[in-house]
Amino acid sequence: MNPARTGEPGTSSEVRVPTRTATGPPTPPPAPPPFHSFVLKVHGRCDLACDYCYMYEGPDQSWRGRPRIMAPAVLDRTADRIAEHVAAHRLPAVKVVLHGGEPLLLGPAALTRTVRVLRRALPPGVRLDVLVQTNGLGLDGRRLDLLAELGVRIGVSLDGDAAAHDRHRRRADGRGSHAEVSAALRRLGDGPHRHLFSGLLCVIDVRNDPLATYRHLLGHRPPVIDFLLPHGNWSAPPPGRRPDRVDTPYADWLAAVFDVWFDAPVRETRVRLLDDLLALLLGGRAETEGLGLAPVGYAVVETDGAIGRDATLRTTYPGAIDTGLHVLRDPFDRALAAPTGAVPGPGLAGLSTTCRACPLHRVCGGGHVTHRYRADGSDFANPSVYCPDLAALIGHVGRRLAADLGRLLARPVVGAP
Repeated sequence: MNPARTGEPGTSSEVRVPTRTATGPPTPPPAPPPFHSFVLKVHGRCDLACDYCYMYEGPDQSWRGRPRIMAPAVLDRTADRIAEHVAAHRLPAVKVVLHGGEPLLLGPAALTRTVRVLRRALPPGVRLDVLVQTNGLGLDGRRLDLLAELGVRIGVSLDGDAAAHDRHRRRADGRGSHAEVSAALRRLGDGPHRHLFSGLLCVIDVRNDPLATYRHLLGHRPPVIDFLLPHGNWSAPPPGRRPDRVDTPYADWLAAVFDVWFDAPVRETRVRLLDDLLALLLGGRAETEGLGLAPVGYAVVETDGAIGRDATLRTTYPGAIDTGLHVLRDPFDRALAAPTGAVPGPGLAGLSTTCRACPLHRVCGGGHVTHRYRADGSDFANPSVYCPDLAALIGHVGRRLAADLGRLLARPVVGAP
């Protein structure tokens, strides 16, 4: 499977180590691939108070000092920087994700201006794919009509049925949001705007039945489901994941979903994490970060114009997202350089000694960098806190894949001597 199918960079999953030739200096590693996606934090606040939110519930509370909304001047310069990057690397297409916070809190006028500014800035002939990642509360009929007019695709967060979803995704006063989100998904998925539906994002809670959760999500007929591991690390472990134990609750949960998904007589939906595992086991590349060794294919711009790292790093320590770069003075090419400070760069060189010695590292990629953190001085030089789960899930998927390939190869070939 090729990441180019979704606009992600087609990079090698293998990082080359500089080598010395007999007649000259060390051969430098290849330049990092350009960004093909940009995540814009267009609104810095939210109308939900999800208890697992990396933005507001982690140790990094820098959101408090940033503007609520990306100012027009910052947006304009961001659009120019994206266009500059596209032109410099001759990219045929680019993706922009409007994120937050809750991006639909922008309101219709600001949302319209945002999309039009981005489209106007790009060189002629470059395709712009704009996506909004929303909690769904603002997806009324009027907003759907506007997003259709602007050509913006829509991703929605849904954690399962009412009990599963409302356990975490509540308003500040404790009221659940499942009923409103479900109504919004019916408007999106069952009406004239279904073509805008890009998929569902679901954070795993191992207390929820995996098959009931999967079937509930399937009820909305999503084109893609993204199952996310809760963001935790060795110093702040995720729910149900004790670092001193080798049980595999998350692998067990995902393996149950995999078996139903894999055995379905017709393809019911794409499950990105499982698609990525199959691709990597067959020698391909992952579409998203957290698996494989390919470099991160996107840049993040905060509401104040700061160019940041993956926002989930907020769950590790204050300042982990900071690069010191800003759209008003820095091109995006500067963000392609190897990260400084504790956060490691991508690929094999960024893995711990333990991970480099493990034969599974080409598939798991050491796990999501956020999940490797330990506040004991080792920082990110550790395996993922989900290491037992990743190994068990890779093993399960690999065995199922090998069995199917074995049966396929054992079939007689028509016309063979």
